Amino acid sequence: MIPFRYARSADVADAIRLIAADPTAKFVAGGTNLIDLMKMDVERPTTVIDITRLPLKQVENTPGGGLRIGALVPNADLACHPLIEQRYPVLASAILSGASQQLRNMASTGGNLLQRTRCHYFYDTATPCNKRAPGSGCSAIGGQNRMHAILGASDACIATHPSDMCVALALLEATVHVARLSGDRAIPFADFHRLPGDAPERDSTLEPGEIITGVELPPKGFPTHYTYLKIRDRLSYAFALVSVAVGLELDGGVVVEGRMALGGVAHKPWRDPEAERALRGQPADAAVFARAADVLLRGAKGYGRNDFKLDLARRCILRALTQAARGAPQSQSSKRIS
Repeated sequence: MIPFRYARSADVADAIRLIAADPTAKFVAGGTNLIDLMKMDVERPTTVIDITRLPLKQVENTPGGGLRIGALVPNADLACHPLIEQRYPVLASAILSGASQQLRNMASTGGNLLQRTRCHYFYDTATPCNKRAPGSGCSAIGGQNRMHAILGASDACIATHPSDMCVALALLEATVHVARLSGDRAIPFADFHRLPGDAPERDSTLEPGEIITGVELPPKGFPTHYTYLKIRDRLSYAFALVSVAVGLELDGGVVVEGRMALGGVAHKPWRDPEAERALRGQPADAAVFARAADVLLRGAKGYGRNDFKLDLARRCILRALTQAARGAPQSQSSKRIS
């Protein structure tokens, strides 16, 4: 690991001042991704700014009927928080499907949003990678790309976003709250993560000098008809090959509102408004679900070793919609798929 300076922030204003003074500095909270990247010489911050003492560890009701989650709330605490379990169970389920209990104890809400791809070429500094070294090429195209994207990729990058929590936050249409020297701003979750395009080194729309202070959830949480279905190579401590978050509002077997978000298939959690419109006002049955899945996967493309994801994703969408319609969400303690 290279030498670096260490600083500790006393409050949010101090953290912003420190990061604004050193554009190569990085914030550290749980450190579950950044420290690994520093050990592997992928990240080389000159200064690491410890933000663990900032007052951003609360889960609070908002005046509009939603919840605000502080950026430093640990993933384990968030998944088991009574208000999350009761009102946003799809978020609790998604978090519990990821990592290990030890990692969830350390990982923070803000850090989860900023975790970087698990593409093995990104971590291997001996290989070209446009995300790690812009302009060097993409080794995954034509290489070992079993885990890689089938939607929204570019000629520069086919990496996937690794988070489970973010798939649920995309479904719930959360808002990311950010602080900076010029004032606070709010970013709709759909706009927070980027597709790779020709600048895959940028994972999000967070600008230099900004810090995530919290995530706000709107009132609608789909507490009855929801599921988070994750398919992976082993039953725990593995990243998704494909994951699907679904939330349905039903009235007498008819879909009033339906949302779907995919993980493991793109550079960001993947949603398609047209696919969700295909559910609205329709009976919650297999034929409607199949049409919606076809729309959601429109334009999907394999890169050789991940061609299997095309069929796998469609099957997962159908299964997840069926689970949600039945009110029988996927269990993350007993992972056998019902």
